[in-house]
Amino acid sequence: MTPHTVAMAVIAGSPPFELAVPWEVFGRDRTDIADPWYELRVCSADGAGSVPAAGGLRMDAPYGLDALAEADTVIISACPRPAQLDPPPDLIEAVRAAHRAGGRLVSICTGSYILAAAGLLDGRRATTHWMNAGDFARRFPRVKLDPYVLYTDDGDILTSAGTGAAIDLCLHIVRLDHGTAVANEVARRMVVPPHREGGQAQYARLLVAPEPGDGLGPVLDWARDRLSEPLTVPRLARMAHMSERTFARRFRAELGITPLQWLLQQRVRLAQELLETTDLPVEEIARRAGFGTAAGLRHHFRRVTSVSPQTYRHVFRHRTAGQEGVRGTPQPVEGRGA
Repeated sequence: MTPHTVAMAVIAGSPPFELAVPWEVFGRDRTDIADPWYELRVCSADGAGSVPAAGGLRMDAPYGLDALAEADTVIISACPRPAQLDPPPDLIEAVRAAHRAGGRLVSICTGSYILAAAGLLDGRRATTHWMNAGDFARRFPRVKLDPYVLYTDDGDILTSAGTGAAIDLCLHIVRLDHGTAVANEVARRMVVPPHREGGQAQYARLLVAPEPGDGLGPVLDWARDRLSEPLTVPRLARMAHMSERTFARRFRAELGITPLQWLLQQRVRLAQELLETTDLPVEEIARRAGFGTAAGLRHHFRRVTSVSPQTYRHVFRHRTAGQEGVRGTPQPVEGRGA
């Protein structure tokens, strides 16, 4: 099998963190987890072999924009304000060409300005950094902007919110391509959560300061350890030492979803990992994930993932088969640990 090619377009003045995240996820050799891994190609938007990033750093970019149309996935990283206001015409055309060629397009943070300027987000759901939401909505009224989520997935076009959300989206892409177990292992090596709950609302500037002790982290950890049990909102509220109404309100304020929606997400993710990494029958997976019956698992699993548990297992088991590094001891790497 040939590696999945990821081409990242880099604009002069881009923030270095948003450039580093795709390299960390797709550019580092992780063939001990899944082989083949990705092949990352860094492409300069202005033809230079070395692109100056913000803060005096530079990034080698040996490829030109013509490499975008040849890639399986194209990443447009965050761009500085001048590029938001006046996107480079050559980059706009290269992004359009990549879309015509059938590539999967991904924007990181304000990279969504480039996709929108190319007309590729018209009528589609997208997001960007919450501080840019008002400006973005005024400039691109045809885009269905959702400023509250960490990332959006509209099939062949995906967009992320600001800075740290780049990690969330890149891990989501690994999850799509290689399954939950592989994405979780990458997250473990990066020492980050495999999936953060909620959206940007929990990070945007608050109009009212939260009260001390509002954090739901302990009760969420408690619930994750007991997904096989009959968990209810009243039971969770009691563990959080809140009334049901207060608990539900705080939950939505902090995570952007209801407690029952969160429980469903957690149970489906546990079922995904068990389908990928074990030979357990669907009935046992349904019990361990808290769905009770195989019929209950099939119903909710298909609703969330659009496929049956059997289909999901068939697709992802062969990708992790024989990859001992996924569950075993990570191989040492040069430089800082990952």
